[in-house]
Amino acid sequence: MMILIMGGSGSGKSAYAEEYLVRLARGSRKYYLATMQVFDKEGQTKIERHRRLRAGKEFVTIEQPTDILEALEKMEEQSALLECMSNLVANEMFSEKEPKRAEEVSEKIVQEINLLRNGLKHLVIVTNNVFEDGNVYDETTMEYIQALGSINEKMAVMADTVIEVVVGIPLTIKEGK
Repeated sequence: MMILIMGGSGSGKSAYAEEYLVRLARGSRKYYLATMQVFDKEGQTKIERHRRLRAGKEFVTIEQPTDILEALEKMEEQSALLECMSNLVANEMFSEKEPKRAEEVSEKIVQEINLLRNGLKHLVIVTNNVFEDGNVYDETTMEYIQALGSINEKMAVMADTVIEVVVGIPLTIKEGK
């Protein structure tokens, strides 16, 4: 079962996703697939906040900033929370000297998510909404937004349930089986 949870920055999507997976897993092993790489104090602060949110929930954390499918080797067929798709896309796109194209990144990540979904009992994925601010950015940023938007669309189709969190309130977009 795959659940896609999306929202804007600071919407409460991460806290909601954690609680959602805890309910789904019902005492079985839970994995937290951390995709964020720390480059500055702000990033470190965000990671510390997320660690506090997870405290006492018995998540096994796997740091996996790229090549998310590699995490499957480290997990049993249980439940996992991928936090978050926007970081994974950025890491995959900008991990080399030249940024990868949106299509290449989208195809790779969607294939890996499909295999990850099939290898786990429950997969909850956190992602950010894109295209909502109406701004036009430089070409590289627009390529990133295009990749994340494409991945979000494909994951929404693949997902059993899609939930958008707005100001801490979960709104079900697509109902699970």
